[in-house]
Amino acid sequence: MDRVIFLDIDGVLNSKFWDNSHSREISEGKLVDLDKVKLFADLVKRTDSKVILHSGWRMWFDEAMNPLRREAEFLVNALKNEDVQIHGVTPDLTTEEIRRTKKFSLVKAQEILTWLKDNSSFTKWIVIDDLDLHNDEIRLHQIQTDAEVGLSEGDVENAVIMLA
Repeated sequence: MDRVIFLDIDGVLNSKFWDNSHSREISEGKLVDLDKVKLFADLVKRTDSKVILHSGWRMWFDEAMNPLRREAEFLVNALKNEDVQIHGVTPDLTTEEIRRTKKFSLVKAQEILTWLKDNSSFTKWIVIDDLDLHNDEIRLHQIQTDAEVGLSEGDVENAVIMLA
């Protein structure tokens, strides 16, 4: 397999619109929209891609990719129900300043490029994120979702084309 999808969660597998109408689920640790998970699973299956988490959610997993929080466990189970699994995470290159100011988009591109350098067998890759990651190389491979709506069918179709 030579395809990889770098997945962000917030603004992709959930949305501001979804958040506004699902406060009960959110209070139960169910922070992802199952309809978005199905859309994403369709993309993974159609492209036969591996999934690498580059979201801040990656801190909610141990080194063996076991969930450390109920939110991460819900995500893993939702993906598992669609026969999709997370294969790994990008390295953490954040600094104390970035964590304090929550400006993770400033290092996400370098984290992805570092992962690709260390895993050179992947020739086709995309990044799905709602944020601008401030990098021209990443921009060529990015599906930038609208945080208001999250992952859309159009995003999936564009991703399939990019991974073809």
